[in-house]
Amino acid sequence: MSKDLLIFCVEDDLDIQNLELYALKANNYDVKGFTNGEELFKELEHTIPSLILLDLMLPLMDGNTILKKLKSKEKFKNIPVIICSAKGSEFNKVALLNEGADDYLVKPFGMMELVARVNAVLRRITKEKQVVLSNGNIKVDLEKHEAYVDNKEIVLTLKEYDLLVYFLSNLNKVISRDELIEKVWGVDFIGESRTIDVHVGTLRSKISSSNSVIQTVRGVGYRMEKLDEKEN
Repeated sequence: MSKDLLIFCVEDDLDIQNLELYALKANNYDVKGFTNGEELFKELEHTIPSLILLDLMLPLMDGNTILKKLKSKEKFKNIPVIICSAKGSEFNKVALLNEGADDYLVKPFGMMELVARVNAVLRRITKEKQVVLSNGNIKVDLEKHEAYVDNKEIVLTLKEYDLLVYFLSNLNKVISRDELIEKVWGVDFIGESRTIDVHVGTLRSKISSSNSVIQTVRGVGYRMEKLDEKEN
């Protein structure tokens, strides 16, 4: 993970906090530790982290209260939170997950597991945030289900749209016809590979000024070339 990802650790046991901070630093995260909720919210006023590790049994303000406060404020509600607690009952886990926690680690846990859980949550959050795919002057808004060339919307069939999304998600990768059949049409597809060629051809024509961006790889399939940003 990138060094520019900042993680806050709210843990009043300094031995545990230091272990967590050390493990995260060793995996290229920026980190900052807090022993209570007041310290956390004071820092949050001017710094928003990529993720918060939150103990439940804390002085001044318990973890349940901190989580509810985080999720009730527009500024903080989208910060992912992983609960780290000795309270391991199913009731506690379900209750905190329903309150908005993204994961729940039961103490004692290994530092490798901690890092793996952090990585997994951040990967998922990053993927959820990626609602726009682009390549040069070609863009797809996944949330709106719309495609654009030179900032002008183009009309695509469902399969043309799915093809474009798959190409944009795999730039510069050679994609076989079999892979396109499996990923775009589904494993129960009944038809000929010629169907793929026809759809790729119509997609090329609809992204007109960029119709050479989808290249035919003879005997294999297709590849979408990554365009320079200046073509955007």
